[in-house]
This record gives sequence, structure tokens and C-alpha cells, in this order.
Amino acid sequence: ELTTIEETETEIIIGSALPYSEFIDTLHHYYPDLGEMIERIGSKQVRNTGTLGGNVGNASPIGDMPPALIALGATMTLHVQGQERTILVEDYFVDYKKTVLKPSEFIKSIQIPKPTQGQTLKLYKISKRIDDDISAVLAAFFIEQHDQKVTNVRLAFGGMAAIPKRGPAAEAALLNQDLTNESIAQAKEALTSDFQPMTDVRASDKYRMTVAQNLIEKCYLELQSANAREVIETRVVNYA
Repeated sequence: ELTTIEETETEIIIGSALPYSEFIDTLHHYYPDLGEMIERIGSKQVRNTGTLGGNVGNASPIGDMPPALIALGATMTLHVQGQERTILVEDYFVDYKKTVLKPSEFIKSIQIPKPTQGQTLKLYKISKRIDDDISAVLAAFFIEQHDQKVTNVRLAFGGMAAIPKRGPAAEAALLNQDLTNESIAQAKEALTSDFQPMTDVRASDKYRMTVAQNLIEKCYLELQSANAREVIETRVVNYA
């Protein structure tokens, strides 16, 4: 079970010891940004041996997968001596390199919900090199819209705190709102109350905050562009 991948009607279940290369195509099918981001993890050799359970279990604040899983509302099944419990991935992290794992407990699998209509996942990995590099900031934005209004939103970040975590104030600025220049500006400002980034060899605190805020705006602009293309394509089809 640790090295298997299974699909149900509503989720993808990935064994914690299954290498990235064995499930990247599946995730790319449902979440293109996630598939493309995994292709930037380490090298091909790393992706042939590295695992989802290892990336999450390591509890690094700059790990690539945790923010994406948190944004998606993914869960993880923990196992110890024949007993299991399932928790949200975001509840796994307690403090820097500290988790809720009990003695002898291990990660059995991670469950990723399949997307439904109106849901979008956008991922942004900021690093000095495109490939085989550690992130300075990793942003994962899950946005669900119906009739132009944001009905569900999770904005998760790596590299912005001691653990990968969401920005609740920024989320609140967008929830139940239309995505506009004004609501995006409010979300960017709210992010300053969600995070107090650190300065290290990869980036300064000011750089990290500026990048994180700008990625929110970048996501908005990309969604606006995608929506505009859909309208144009629909008109062309109807005209034809």
C-alpha cells in the first residue's frame, strides 16, 4: 500500500513511499500546475527515488509539496501498530521541524481531492535556478469561483514562516468577493498580518513578502486572462 496509487470518484490516494515519477502524470492530468512543479523537484534521479511521504514528513518550511497539498485541502493517513487516523496535511505541522507524529507512527498515504467545476490551483516556485533548487518562496493558491464570486479559497505558502501555512487574513479579503483590483489589493495588504518572513541566505524578509504579495496579483492576472480566452473561444464556436 505504501507504493501504490489509487483513484476513487473523488480523490487520488498516493502511497507515502511511491516515487514522484510514478504519480506525476496522474497529478498533471488533474492539476497541470502541480505536475509542472513536481518536474522541478530535484533532478530526474531524485524524482525516481524521492517520495511524497518523504517530502511532507521532513517538515521543512521550504518543502515544495506541503503548500500545494495544504491549498488543495489534502489529507494524510497516519499508521501505528494497526491503528490509523486521518488528518488534514495542514494540521501535520506544529513548529519548525516538529509534527504531530506519535512515537512509531508513520505516514501511510496522502489523499488529494479531485477538482470540480469552478476550482483552480495555481502554483509558483521562486528559486534562483529553474531546476534542482530549493525554493525561497513557494505559493499555492486554490480558488473556487461561481458566478464570478470566490466561494472557497486557500492561499498557502512555503518559505514564509517556520512551517508551511495558509494566510487566513488574505483569504478572508477574497472570500465571497469578486476578484477585482480592489479585492486583490486588500488581500496583498492583509498578507502582512499573516506572515513575518525571516531573512536567510536565500532571501531577505522584505523580498519574501514582496514576492508573496506580487504572486497573489500574478495569479489574479492569469485568471483574468484565462477567463477572457474562454469568452473569446466561446464566441468563436457560437459564431461558427
